[in-house]
Amino acid sequence: MAEFLDFCLSYLGIHLPEPVVVVAAIVIGVLLIIAPLLLAVAYLTYAERKVLALMQLRKGPNVVGPFGLLQPIADGLKLLTKETIIPAGANRVLFIAAPMLTFVLALVAWAVIPVSEGWVLSNINVGILYLFAISSLGVYGIIIAGWASNSKYAFLGALRSAAQMVSYEVSIGFVIITVLVCVGSLNMTDIVKAQAGPLFGVVPWIPGWFVFGPLLPMFVIFFISGLAETNRSPFDLVEGESELVGGYFVEYSSMVFALFYLGEYANMLLIGATTTVLFLGGWLPPLNIAPFTWVPGIVWFALKVSAVMFGFLWVRATFPRFRYDQLMRLGWKVFLPFSLLWVVVIAGGLVAFGLVPTRPL
Repeated sequence: MAEFLDFCLSYLGIHLPEPVVVVAAIVIGVLLIIAPLLLAVAYLTYAERKVLALMQLRKGPNVVGPFGLLQPIADGLKLLTKETIIPAGANRVLFIAAPMLTFVLALVAWAVIPVSEGWVLSNINVGILYLFAISSLGVYGIIIAGWASNSKYAFLGALRSAAQMVSYEVSIGFVIITVLVCVGSLNMTDIVKAQAGPLFGVVPWIPGWFVFGPLLPMFVIFFISGLAETNRSPFDLVEGESELVGGYFVEYSSMVFALFYLGEYANMLLIGATTTVLFLGGWLPPLNIAPFTWVPGIVWFALKVSAVMFGFLWVRATFPRFRYDQLMRLGWKVFLPFSLLWVVVIAGGLVAFGLVPTRPL
């Protein structure tokens, strides 16, 4: 990006110091990520309401704009005009900081997500560790929100959500380890490139994405754990109406509530993008032949993320909410031992057949 920006400025006869060009390139790259992401978050809420309406034989948003397409904008304007109410006994600084932390963490994780060949803000060699570390910090925003609200309902909802997120992050960690063992690199771009070509290098009409191989069970675990990680149905135990009302954000209103709302949907998109990179071949086309190769990589990436998001919405329209004991049992007694077993099976298979990647971790 910096080289391209320097070339453009030189072409226009503008010469700036190298540090200024580098900073400007980083700012432009951040804006190119955040602007489409915010637009995608807004219209993911619209898509969710439309998909749920179709599955429940309703119409969904259809008044504001053609086909209701301006509904997300109307919702945003409504929230902007609402009063921000802070409870009398709340910690004002932490009460405001918690939703900001949640929203910012949902955005900064996108720095290492490659959306196409060479289209990544920071192509670091430990990208997957950075992603896992940032996603793990999301629990702090929830804990702070529940404690700062000075409400028993909010605090109990925060504890529920924290326990849920920590429990399923363990399984997600083993899933990521399995993928890394197969790739031999922590770089997100290398993970995508490792899935190029046909399945096992010999099956011509099936892409070599990890979802079609022995890692299929890990894909299922990652998808379900992603639902729990983002507090989505059927694991939305935070919003147990009968006992906790709205959970950790029950005391929030107006734009501070909107930041939690946007953070949840941004995390959904992040899980969809991570699933695409780890298991669905990232920006790679299904087959490396025309006309599939004519489509830009970013379009394939967007289509795959959209498919994962549709799965999230489909699950919400289909499954009832779990009980909390069922949620924790699934994470600790099913996913954890199975994912650990599958790490051993995959690693043992790679060693036994001499397929261990030669690239150093």
